[in-house]
Amino acid sequence: MRQEWEPEDLIEVWTLLEEDQERLRNKSGANRLGFALLLKFFEVEARFPEDAGEIPVPAVSYVAQQVKVAAEEWAAYDWSGRAIKRHRMEIRGAFGFRECTEEDQGQLAEWLAVELCGVELNRDRLAEAVVARCRKDRLEPPAPGQIARLVGKAVSTFEERFCAATVGRLSAATRSRLDDLLAEDADTDADSTGGGGTFFTELKADPGSLGLDSLLAEVNKLQRVRGLQFPPELFGDVSGKLVAAWRARATKEYPSDLRAAAGPVRYTLLSTLCHVRETEITDSLVELFIQLVQKINTRAEKKVEGEFNKEMKRARGKEGILLRLAEAAVAEPGGTVRKVIYPVAGESTLKALAAEAAANEARYRARVRTVLRSSYSNHWRRMLSPLLNALELKCNNTAYRPVMDAIDLLKRYLDQPIAKEGAFFDKAEKIPLAGVVREEWRKAVVDERGRVERIPYELCVLVALRDALRRREIWVPGANRWQNPEDDLPPDFEDNRDVHYDAIRQPQDPEKFIEALEKRLREALTRFDTALELGTTGGVDIVKKHGEPWIKVSPLDKQEEPENLVALKAEIERRWGTIDLIDILKEAEFATGFTGEFTSVATREAVPKAVLRRRLLLVLFALGTNMGIKRVAVTGKHGESEAVLRRVRHLFVNRTNLRAALVRLVNATFAARDAAWWGEGTACASDSKKFGSWSSNFMTEWHTSGTAAPA
Repeated sequence: MRQEWEPEDLIEVWTLLEEDQERLRNKSGANRLGFALLLKFFEVEARFPEDAGEIPVPAVSYVAQQVKVAAEEWAAYDWSGRAIKRHRMEIRGAFGFRECTEEDQGQLAEWLAVELCGVELNRDRLAEAVVARCRKDRLEPPAPGQIARLVGKAVSTFEERFCAATVGRLSAATRSRLDDLLAEDADTDADSTGGGGTFFTELKADPGSLGLDSLLAEVNKLQRVRGLQFPPELFGDVSGKLVAAWRARATKEYPSDLRAAAGPVRYTLLSTLCHVRETEITDSLVELFIQLVQKINTRAEKKVEGEFNKEMKRARGKEGILLRLAEAAVAEPGGTVRKVIYPVAGESTLKALAAEAAANEARYRARVRTVLRSSYSNHWRRMLSPLLNALELKCNNTAYRPVMDAIDLLKRYLDQPIAKEGAFFDKAEKIPLAGVVREEWRKAVVDERGRVERIPYELCVLVALRDALRRREIWVPGANRWQNPEDDLPPDFEDNRDVHYDAIRQPQDPEKFIEALEKRLREALTRFDTALELGTTGGVDIVKKHGEPWIKVSPLDKQEEPENLVALKAEIERRWGTIDLIDILKEAEFATGFTGEFTSVATREAVPKAVLRRRLLLVLFALGTNMGIKRVAVTGKHGESEAVLRRVRHLFVNRTNLRAALVRLVNATFAARDAAWWGEGTACASDSKKFGSWSSNFMTEWHTSGTAAPA
């Protein structure tokens, strides 16, 4: 129960009613005050306090005034005598409650095991559910220690049933393959003298930096996981939260610990790990493919740009003409072209420059295609066969049928080498071009005799596939992020379309949606066009890049620091001096309790909550500042060893827990924010394009450039 109460809250909750006063008639002194406090506490909490300190001090004073007994008498109330037992019996009878028997506790444990343990993994919330159920059933809740044991019994019962059900769905062959997975690791530990890694270790690792080797490694990993041959609906009736929790536990276990575990537990841990990793590997494989196709194009364009820049530097005459044109335009910005520009460079000269630029653009595009073809055929083409064999592709949109037909065509030709006689597809093949090959690639794909060359066609198919995957028009069974977009909808979407559309504040009529969107776009473009004419865009302009229009946004100038912000910083420094980061982290924890989201992957945890809280803050500080656990352990006067902190990091810090803690922090920030000052927005800006969470660095994700993005 909270300890701080406002006067109006005290009046509303702790005021003794007429029937309450009736029950106090035969009581006096400490017993009178104690009975009244127990009565009102039970009315609020549906349980009795554990000790006198659980009753708020303001409530003691307020109730003491009503019963006309000195508040100091509360300290004299006997918590172990016959009087309190009689008081409790009377209060239970007044509210229609009864004591919780062993049979009741057994029924509560069974109810938890059947109804809640599969969807709620936090033991504190399970304990709260027990108290709520007792209130509903008019039972006095057991003591906190008894509730903790009751919850532990329920969790154990549920886990035994879950493991038995999982093993029952695994074939003998699959169980044997899982045992071989650990046996392979044991053999490697015994034989190796260092270096290398087992498949079990590789299975738990995230993909490396973007490259062909990473993609091929993920394909190999996916094929080996599929080789375990799990039944399709192994965890079909189990909550994703439960599977993720067992997967997190398996990730933290050492192979030797898994080998020593009981069979049902071992098979369940390995099954959840492999099941979740199969989905994650499929997702990462699709993402690697999308990024690699972009990388191939980007590298080719950069290479050709470098070549053309060198040629431009050699053409000194053009630079002189451009310089004179720029000087003339700046000198008379309001003049006409014929009056200002033509005297510097005549009309024929400008036409010649424009014709040469157009020819250079066409040559640039042709050169990019040549470089792309060369790099793809000599290096990147190695990914085609493994990728198409590893990923099953599906499509719900008939408009993308040509892309699917093109992929089927490539699969039929995978085993045919590219030789001089095999550089083209068979003339009898029906080869889809529309919707697959872009117009600028037609001449490179189809020769003058109407034959379709395989290498450039494969490139066009991969680009079309990349675009379709990004639009979710083509999807991958077995993936999560790239799954069937129809599965992203709520299960009751068709029955409650109006409710879901209202939730996202969008009309159900697609025509109205498109009309509103077009209106917003037209208004925005009109404002932009007007600003271009008036020169009030603030540096935003339309330029050309590779012959295509681009919107150029110039960086903003540094703004002056607001006076109020300067004053606020000065006042904070005057009051508290320099604040350590660890103190800010502690204050955030005190305000939000975000460490409560860090649950252990172990079966149980006996560390007191206050101690665990301190250790978690130290570990999070070590990870967040990149100081590392070792340095944090040897500095400060916290009394925690490196081994203890590493154990906490091993058992408690994972992606799921971190994300849940961040959600609590962000929600608390929004709740505390004054909308009058900060507005209602829920978005934030960053200098990064991507956000992700990885097992080794929880707040960064690899970019296509190979660098990590700060969170």
